[in-house]
Amino acid sequence: MRGEHGYTNPGSFWRPSAIAALPGAGDRAIDDHAASRLWGTTLARPLAVVLLVLVVVAALAIAAAWYLFATDVRRMEETPAAATPPGSRNVGACGLGLRDDRTTSSGQWVNLAQMGEARQEVAVAELGGRIYAVGGFRSDGSTADTVEVYDSSADRWEFVTPLPIPLNHAAAAAIGDTLYVIGGHRSDGPSVDTVYAYDPSSRRWASRAPMPTARGALAVGVVNGKIYAAGGSPDPRERDFAAYDPATDTWTVLPPMPTPRNHLAASGIDGTFYAVGGRSGSIGGITPVLEAFDVATSSWQARTPMPTARGGIAGAAAHGCLFVFGGEGNPRDPAGTFEQTEVYDPSTDTWQSLASMIEPRHGIGAAARGDRIYVPGGATVQGFGAAGGHQAFDLGGP
Repeated sequence: MRGEHGYTNPGSFWRPSAIAALPGAGDRAIDDHAASRLWGTTLARPLAVVLLVLVVVAALAIAAAWYLFATDVRRMEETPAAATPPGSRNVGACGLGLRDDRTTSSGQWVNLAQMGEARQEVAVAELGGRIYAVGGFRSDGSTADTVEVYDSSADRWEFVTPLPIPLNHAAAAAIGDTLYVIGGHRSDGPSVDTVYAYDPSSRRWASRAPMPTARGALAVGVVNGKIYAAGGSPDPRERDFAAYDPATDTWTVLPPMPTPRNHLAASGIDGTFYAVGGRSGSIGGITPVLEAFDVATSSWQARTPMPTARGGIAGAAAHGCLFVFGGEGNPRDPAGTFEQTEVYDPSTDTWQSLASMIEPRHGIGAAARGDRIYVPGGATVQGFGAAGGHQAFDLGGP
């Protein structure tokens, strides 16, 4: 169609009436429109079904999750807290008990049967579940060859075969089924290099290879099946350090202990030998020093000192920690003794003060069995004053 000016109006061409006027255009338009509607209807129905299925599945999943959550909450509310099995306890660092507020307990002391003979400067060790107290000074000042064994199940001491010679200030350790008594002083004063092995099955003593040097008031500890012996008196022996191998009955001289001392305590823990406290020279020369010997590298290292400097102490390892008890050289106590119980945790290089001793003593030994550390004998006054007292430190106390 042309306008008045002779050109075609494009708008009129695209009007529906114009399209319908084209030959066959109307039929094609109707077919295309129907096909579009058919295609849309055919596609929409499946999509709607799929969407409906997804909604239903999601709703079911949410309902199931809620049901499980509600069931778990109800079960937790209805189930009582598990009771602590008989004979067990909550345990914190160093095997110490845990209070209800989750703080670590300070342990407690308990009185046990006294030794049959009062003695100080005794050697103490645990073997086969029993506690051995060997040698020492009697109350009259004489040196004893006495050996007593404590049975914790019966709370009773028993005398067994005496030492081959009387000894005071010896040290004791057990490996396997044998008790070893190392060094010490004889009745007339001189120190000895002797090593005696005791077989509880035959109740007999036998001599073993002597120490490289003679000394008493030393301290020993077991690491990897060997007995390490540190320090001692007389003064020239205060840094001596050597290891005994029972398998070969031989001694090996090791690097000297950095701090000279005697009347110290020692123990072996996880491949390391620890030497703590003691004194050099006179009773007043006490030290809080703690030094560790790594057997793998054969080297010494200083660790955090003990809070209380003291000598004439006892030490024992339990639950991976070093416990130290008592001592002498206390200028603030009329009797000159210490009541302190302190524990060292190697994993944190820290000390903790625990319950004080019932009866402050020095010249004592200590041995651990289970959750108790047994501390028999000793003296209640600085110097001489042998007592037959026997107490144990209970790690599970309040």
